Amino acid sequence: MRLATWNVNSVGARAPRVREWLEESQPDVLCLQELKCPAEAFPAEITDGLPYEVAAHGEGRWNGVAILSKVGLDDVVRGFEGQPGYAPPPGDPDSVLVTVEQAPVVEARAIGATCGGVRVWSVYVPNGRALDSPHYGYKLEWLAALRRALEAEVRSAGAFVIAGDFNVARTDADVWDPGAFTGSTHVSEPERSAVSALEELGLTDVVPRALKHGTPFTYWDYRAGMFHKNEGMRIDLVLVSERVVAGLKDAYVDREARKGKAPSDHAPVVIDFDL
Repeated sequence: MRLATWNVNSVGARAPRVREWLEESQPDVLCLQELKCPAEAFPAEITDGLPYEVAAHGEGRWNGVAILSKVGLDDVVRGFEGQPGYAPPPGDPDSVLVTVEQAPVVEARAIGATCGGVRVWSVYVPNGRALDSPHYGYKLEWLAALRRALEAEVRSAGAFVIAGDFNVARTDADVWDPGAFTGSTHVSEPERSAVSALEELGLTDVVPRALKHGTPFTYWDYRAGMFHKNEGMRIDLVLVSERVVAGLKDAYVDREARKGKAPSDHAPVVIDFDL
């Protein structure tokens, strides 16, 4: 089985590129994040004429996740039990017009499905923004709730994969310059510990091979030159159960997909395994 994950940073804007990549790479399962569209507006052109089923979970201009599969798409779950909501405070970037306190909203950040005998979750973990931001506490709460919700499922599923944009660099080797991130999110010990807590359920972080530079970064900011200078981060992760690890054949970052006209700022991560 070939499984991939890709934060496309707007599936509408990237639809032709996603379709081209599907045709070239032929994944059996593709997890997508940051759709930035309602589920019903997922672009049909991406899979039209291709053997993929689509399960999407979206809310509009922010967030959104999906699973595309050509090996079955069963037991679809949108969101997870106990998933916390986020209430943008006045002036928050998620709701620039807010002037009064809002009730928490459960965002479209997780979707699960069974694909060819593998239980798959596509997740888009909150960014966190800054260590003193309410969004940072929300991020940690979200990751803790994800662990609680999936614990029984991980232990019973056999073949299990959680893939997506975790917005966490596991180690200092997963960022281009650790000094540049001092006092920032994505590298703080509580964030790293929250991902390690998921591994404690019996999951392994599959570190892909790099196709260039020897660093398997998956994200490069759009700022001029960062991609070409390889000033990136490994924040798109694939956590898998022991059964998947036992059959693992290859894992790589498709850096080529980050090139060209109007790319996403993330590259796909691909794993090949046998069951």
